[in-house]
Amino acid sequence: MAFQCQRDCYIQEFITTVVSCCPAELKLENGGKKEKVKGFNVILTDTVLFPEGGGQPDDRGWIGSVPVLRVTRQGSEAVHFVESALEVGSEARLKVDWERRFDHMQQHSGQHLVTALADAMFGYKTTSWELGRQRSTIELDTPAVKPGEMEALEEAVNQKIRDHTPVTVQLLSLDDPAVEKVRSRGLPDDHAGPIRIIDIEGVDANMCCGTHVSNLSHLQVIKILGTEKGKKNKTNLIFLVGNRVLKYAEKGYSTERSLTSLLKTGADDHVEAVDKLQKSVKVLQKNNLNLLRDMAVLIAQNFKNNPSRGKFFCLHRKDGDNEFMNIIANEIGTEDTVVFLTVGDEKGMGLFLLTGPVVIVEELGPRVAELLEGKGARGKRAVSRGRPIAWSGAGRRSLYCRSTSVIAAQRRSKASWE
Repeated sequence: MAFQCQRDCYIQEFITTVVSCCPAELKLENGGKKEKVKGFNVILTDTVLFPEGGGQPDDRGWIGSVPVLRVTRQGSEAVHFVESALEVGSEARLKVDWERRFDHMQQHSGQHLVTALADAMFGYKTTSWELGRQRSTIELDTPAVKPGEMEALEEAVNQKIRDHTPVTVQLLSLDDPAVEKVRSRGLPDDHAGPIRIIDIEGVDANMCCGTHVSNLSHLQVIKILGTEKGKKNKTNLIFLVGNRVLKYAEKGYSTERSLTSLLKTGADDHVEAVDKLQKSVKVLQKNNLNLLRDMAVLIAQNFKNNPSRGKFFCLHRKDGDNEFMNIIANEIGTEDTVVFLTVGDEKGMGLFLLTGPVVIVEELGPRVAELLEGKGARGKRAVSRGRPIAWSGAGRRSLYCRSTSVIAAQRRSKASWE
């Protein structure tokens, strides 16, 4: 069947009846992770909430005051997932999340238009498309596009928008001869009911189940952001339609203003200013590394030149790195000295290095890694190094002190090594 949302894509509210309500579970994304939610699958006599299909995501909305979290199609039925049970036979007042719906209508109709003209103008067939949350992508059956083609395509699709080209929906039976004349990638196996044709006057007739605008003027504008290499000798065309173009421009302008304030230059000079800053940062980083290496040598030499030094050296430096620790260990020499070094600050993961006589390192390496709540690894020599995960503030200082105390106590207990 064709749902009410397919018969009239602009209806935002609708009254229908609850046919069934069965317990169900659904995996929903929450904070980047999927978690199971218990609820109910509800089937209605009809619906204005579009179930996922044709490359278009499903609608969101409400049945009364109950949020609809997912809408899927099962044969000729639309299944609405909600967290509260609804009484079978009761009246159901539906309301569509119109901002989401209209956005999907703009992107989907825009895709039909771009697909049709890319084929007509350049012979590029569409093999798939994706309606993304921020931008949409059409996969073209070509390894590359020629210079100037996307600019010409963008001009052509926007001219069709300026021409106020009508878009109509036809419902045809499967055996209607007209079905064979329309563009299609095939019907789903569980399709039931009439065939739905989206006809952009004079441009394209395409079999589709999705929701669409009634006139291309409702698309406002299409912006082709560019192309990129796709899979299997395909090219991905990236585009925005309507309100997404406005939001993209607003975000771009906001970013431009922020960069102007930070860089103290006009928008036309932003790229050059950032390039200069990056080069300056590279020079400073190189100088800093050289200074850090020199400092490591001096630290080691000061320890070696100290007549009252023992056989245990420990140090933490937040701006150090692996090379800094290696230089100190190599300069001190670890045949008769235990060296315990840590680097890193509160903003990121730290590193540690424990090196010295084999008998000490083999016993203490795993214990130090455990104390630092991190992972340790045995090196080629008598070295234990690793990446602690608990490396912030007082917690880091406490763990560091505990580790050095354990190492010092173990060093004193090894009389034979002394």
